[in-house]
Amino acid sequence: MTGPRLITHADDFGLSAEVNAAVLEAHRSGVLTSCSLMVAEEGASQALTLAKTQPGLSVGIHLTAAMGRSVLPHQDISSITDGNGHFSGDPVSAGFRYFFSARAKRELRKELSAQIERFLSSGLQPTHMDSHLHLHVHPVIFEMVLELGAKYGVHRLRVPHDSLRASLRVNRDQLIRKAALALIFQCLTRPMKTKMRQRNFCHSRRVYGHFMTGKMTEEYVLEVLDQLPAGTSEIYFHPALYEFSRPLSPQQLQCRREYDILMSEAFKRKIEEREIHLIGYRELEREP
Repeated sequence: MTGPRLITHADDFGLSAEVNAAVLEAHRSGVLTSCSLMVAEEGASQALTLAKTQPGLSVGIHLTAAMGRSVLPHQDISSITDGNGHFSGDPVSAGFRYFFSARAKRELRKELSAQIERFLSSGLQPTHMDSHLHLHVHPVIFEMVLELGAKYGVHRLRVPHDSLRASLRVNRDQLIRKAALALIFQCLTRPMKTKMRQRNFCHSRRVYGHFMTGKMTEEYVLEVLDQLPAGTSEIYFHPALYEFSRPLSPQQLQCRREYDILMSEAFKRKIEEREIHLIGYRELEREP
């Protein structure tokens, strides 16, 4: 392969039937090659069943430690979930708790292990790991993920190192916030890459989409494809297949738009024009 390689990825597989339908259709008829599955959400059982019918789709695990449901019951992890088995809806406060509380760390390690084991109990092996809201960039959580990846044989991991410049070419909203976020994530992802190399984990060179969360457009995607560097990159989406015949919230409309991007003929043409090789996380290898 001489051209750039690209993983086209969907987060939140298993969140709902609408997300599951979008992932399945975007893989069958669109350009989607990869997804990550939330094992404790309402659509998880359906997603695991669907995944078995799509051997060409790379399916990883979307580890959850905030804004989602737990696998373990509340009584087993009572310092990090509420009585309904939900994690904190505030990822910042959750991050502080995981950093400073020894009890929270013990409970989170148990919960993340339980999430992986639930995935494995389906008979599937996750192709990679990432996390809801990128919480695995948190230094404490990252060490847990490396430990669990080695234990369960999952050695591919998303490192969310996005390009601020690519997003600003099409959307300059919240420039200061984006710049601050870029600096924070650069500081967090640099040591991640070093530790992963030391432990024989692999990751893509770039991950696009972080700075466009909730605002992903076809224009942005085509701009990324025009500037795609050598090696392997990832661009991720949050698709859902909602029907326009019923009222949709702004978030639901955006998820539907991202599904439409993955089905777009312009997306497919650009991939062909630039001789981009689509791969899934299953095919990702270490790069120099």
